[in-house]
Amino acid sequence: MNRLYDTVEPTVIDEDLLKQCIEEQGTASEAGRIAKKEGLDFSEVESLRLDFKNILKIDNLWFFTNLVKLNLDNNIIEKIQNLDSLIHLEWLDLSFNNIEKIEGLDKLTKLKDLTLYNNQITVLENMDKLVNLHVFSIGNNNLSQIDNVVYLRRFKELQCLNVAGNPFADGDYKSYVVAHLPSITYLDFRLVSTHMREEAITQYQDAIDVIEHNERDEQKKMEKEKARITEEKELREAFVDGLMSGQLFDDLFFEDVDGPKLNQLPQMVEAFELYKSKFCKICEELVSFGLKEGQNREKERGLFLAAVNKAKEADKTQGVAVIDEFLSYKKKVLTELGQVSDARVIDAKISELQEELNTVWDTLMGYELQLAEQLEEVNKDFERTMSDMSGTFTETVQNYFTQCRELELLHHDKLTETALLIMEKVVKNELEEELPEDLRLLFVDKDTITNAVNTSHDLHNQRIDNKEDDIVTRVGNGKESYNALISEGEVQRNRHRVAEINHFLENIRDELEQYEHLDR
Repeated sequence: MNRLYDTVEPTVIDEDLLKQCIEEQGTASEAGRIAKKEGLDFSEVESLRLDFKNILKIDNLWFFTNLVKLNLDNNIIEKIQNLDSLIHLEWLDLSFNNIEKIEGLDKLTKLKDLTLYNNQITVLENMDKLVNLHVFSIGNNNLSQIDNVVYLRRFKELQCLNVAGNPFADGDYKSYVVAHLPSITYLDFRLVSTHMREEAITQYQDAIDVIEHNERDEQKKMEKEKARITEEKELREAFVDGLMSGQLFDDLFFEDVDGPKLNQLPQMVEAFELYKSKFCKICEELVSFGLKEGQNREKERGLFLAAVNKAKEADKTQGVAVIDEFLSYKKKVLTELGQVSDARVIDAKISELQEELNTVWDTLMGYELQLAEQLEEVNKDFERTMSDMSGTFTETVQNYFTQCRELELLHHDKLTETALLIMEKVVKNELEEELPEDLRLLFVDKDTITNAVNTSHDLHNQRIDNKEDDIVTRVGNGKESYNALISEGEVQRNRHRVAEINHFLENIRDELEQYEHLDR
């Protein structure tokens, strides 16, 4: 049933409303008390109630990136939207609204409990990404087809389901639901008994067998497609995609009109098959080489990252040790000052702390400079290694494509020789077999057949050259982009670390200055 707009204007979710709601939760949560006292970063909020607010549109929740629980029930919301940033959400209540379609949930992959009770939904759909769904309430909606619940079979963790109050639930629907959803233990807030489940399965066994058979077939298709995508990704990252299963050879003839006809000449059939076999073998060898080199590059990257992380960890360890030692010293000094009333003694001790703080700054900056120089050298070594590997890879790739061109030339020479011999026989009217109509049009004179053979050859060479250029260019670009990424990452790391050190020291200095003012 529609929830009517109140006489007042619909409420907009803005900053004032959000702050108000968080503060209202103060009596029940620490977050609310902190919000009242000193303000709160929305990204720190884990639970938010926006129920009974007359809200029409879900909006302005972008900054609640750590939200786990969200109440939006008892509003006038018409569309599920603008929830993509709530990637940690586990509990969502949208009951008692005016929602007509399930949508906008794809990013909420951690969602466990979803309530859409008392809306206007007609179809179960667009929930495929909710793989962790445990509890789902869809009662009091407009679901008229009982077989729609079969959609919920994909949720292997689903245990509690509420569908009562839908049009399909007027009759005996529970056996159907229980039989088709084997994972649920509670239906419409009642425990599903073993006896009920057994009877339901017996009643719908034939239908379930068909569904399970189809699901197995679909699973096989998905696994096959997943394997294909994985293989394509691996080949692409190794720069040897488009070479498997005769792909490049087939590509040679993509725009070649006359070549396929000429290769069907009786005198060329065997030669063509031999050409194809040798060409594809070269491509297969190139693919094998490329995959092996790709693995070597990944191994080298792994060693590089391990060396970088080891250096960072060592720097972190010695930096933490310096900071911990200083903080212990500061605590000791400030504790002693609590026992002292002489202003000169206090000033002297504070000065000593400030001097020690300067020493800490020098030490930490020294460590950072040392780390930056160390990482710079590691980065240069890695870049040299990758450059050598890329050079070797490119040279080998070019050798393989040279072999392809040589094979193409040999085949071209054979085809030219065969075509000219046939041309002579045609001119002398000595050709024994009848040529097909499309071939006879090529053998009208020597120039026509020669042009046809040469055009085919030029197209093949162009395809081979284009593929070679594509691989060589991508190898170079890949190397440069990865090196640039490393360089930029190191610049950002260094800036962040320097800012972190300065921020730490500024906080300590502020603390010491406040201490001085308190004692004056």
